[in-house]
Amino acid sequence: MLATSFTEENYLKTIFHLSTPQTVAVNTNAIADVLKTKAASVTDMLKKLAEKDFINYVKYQGVTLTPKGNQTALNIIRKHRLWEVFLVDKLNFKWDEVHDLAEDLEHINSTKLINSLDEFLGFPKFDPHGDPIPDKNGVLNEPALLPVSKMKINQTGIISGVREHTSVFLNYLEKVGLVLGKKILIKETIEFDGSVIIDIDGKAQTISRDVAKNLLTAV
Repeated sequence: MLATSFTEENYLKTIFHLSTPQTVAVNTNAIADVLKTKAASVTDMLKKLAEKDFINYVKYQGVTLTPKGNQTALNIIRKHRLWEVFLVDKLNFKWDEVHDLAEDLEHINSTKLINSLDEFLGFPKFDPHGDPIPDKNGVLNEPALLPVSKMKINQTGIISGVREHTSVFLNYLEKVGLVLGKKILIKETIEFDGSVIIDIDGKAQTISRDVAKNLLTAV
């Protein structure tokens, strides 16, 4: 199997994250936006990935992962999320500090190392942000989570994940106590600005539309 570069791996991971059951093909401009690069540079890389059979690419029609590309992307994601668990659980990093470090560590190419890390951590199912971790066979079990913005009045849920992984957002959540495992109750949705009044730990708290959209719950 041909080796993959850091850049190629980042492209495969990005395409995977942009792909949804409703997505026929991932748009080149969407990839460029995520990776903060020019569309022409994306096109050049997509041609290389297609030559290595990582993607299906037709000009002007977008891109999809091949089985080989999908498996490679899942392996990268597995490494990233396992390293995040290690950094938080074993080295006492905070959940807002680990993403960038894991971005570097995910490119270490050692199956033995990552399998040993998985075993050492007790085969965790989720990373510190609530994202599911693929197993060594590439099986990814996505939990059915609902954003707070989609919850109904008087509905309860357990905070179980986030869509936004920036340190600014995670710092905010920690500051106001909206962390994984907390139970919330929807009290009211404000029509004017989309903010939501919730009950957490017996106290009313108002969160913005953006927070409600990016905070995921198990209901």
